[in-house]
Amino acid sequence: MIMTEKIESFVMHCGEMGSRWGFNRTVGQMYGLLIISQEPLSAVEIGETLNISRGNISMGIKELQSWRLVQVSHKPKDRKEYYSPAGSIWEMAIRVFEERRKREVDPTMSLLRDNLMDEPGNEQERYAQEKMGEIHDLLEAVTSWAGELQDMNPDKLNTLMKLGAGVSKVIDMKDRILQNN
Repeated sequence: MIMTEKIESFVMHCGEMGSRWGFNRTVGQMYGLLIISQEPLSAVEIGETLNISRGNISMGIKELQSWRLVQVSHKPKDRKEYYSPAGSIWEMAIRVFEERRKREVDPTMSLLRDNLMDEPGNEQERYAQEKMGEIHDLLEAVTSWAGELQDMNPDKLNTLMKLGAGVSKVIDMKDRILQNN
C-alpha cells in the first residue's frame, strides 16, 4: 500500500491514540492502516508499509485479535493470511469500550465491592467507604448504561448521539412541569 501524506497522518495519529485506547503505538498504527485499507493486508504488506519487523507485526496482530478487532482471511492459491478490521466502525468502538471495561472497570468494581463489604475500623475508613460507595455507584450506572448502548443498533446510537444536549433539555422541561404541578 502506498502511504500518501493524508493516509500517513491518519495512521500515525492512530498510533498515538493506541496508547489511550489501551495498546501500544505500533499496534495503533497497524490498526489504523487496516481500517483505511480497501483490501485486506498481509503481514508482509503491513510491515513494508509501516517499516516494522515481522516479529512486531506478529505480536501486534495477536494483540488486535485479543481485542477482537481484526479478522483473518485467505486468498485462493495463496498461503498467506490477510487481515482486515472485524466489523464496522461502530462495532470496533463497542469492542474497544467492552475490552476497556473488562480490563479497567471490572477489576475496580471488584475491589470496591470487596472493600465495601468490610466493616469500617474507624471514622477515616467510614468516610473512605462512603467515597468508594459513590465511585462504585457511578461506575455501576455508567457500566449499565454502556451495556444498553452496546445493545442498540448503529442507527439508533447515531440518532441518540445527535440528540446530545437535547436530551438534557427534555429532562429539564420535565422537571419544570413536575415542579409546577
